[in-house]
Amino acid sequence: QVQLVESGGGLVQAGGSLRLSCAATGTAFRINVMKWYRQAPGKQRELVAVISSGGDTTYADSVKGRFTLSRDNAKNTVYLQMNSLKAEDTAVYYCNTVQWNLNYWGQGTQVTVSS
Repeated sequence: QVQLVESGGGLVQAGGSLRLSCAATGTAFRINVMKWYRQAPGKQRELVAVISSGGDTTYADSVKGRFTLSRDNAKNTVYLQMNSLKAEDTAVYYCNTVQWNLNYWGQGTQVTVSS
């Protein structure tokens, strides 16, 4: 059973930074593609960033140059470093992975950016 636990959300002023973490258990983490999604009130969940098993990353246009996704396979953890935060980054952020064709989600962590 794969479990994902996010942490690191909070309230920050515009222009500030936060680092989100997602710790995974119950999986051969080093081979998993890991993703971060976010969902703002009244909006659909959107893909923010992806990291491959080899560490290659892709980002949504809205966060390119501001967010950095990394992974530590020894700790079974991925990190989303978020800099230059904007009010429009306010959302619940979710960690995600797919294993054996099943989608696994964390419980989400709230990020609120005040303008």
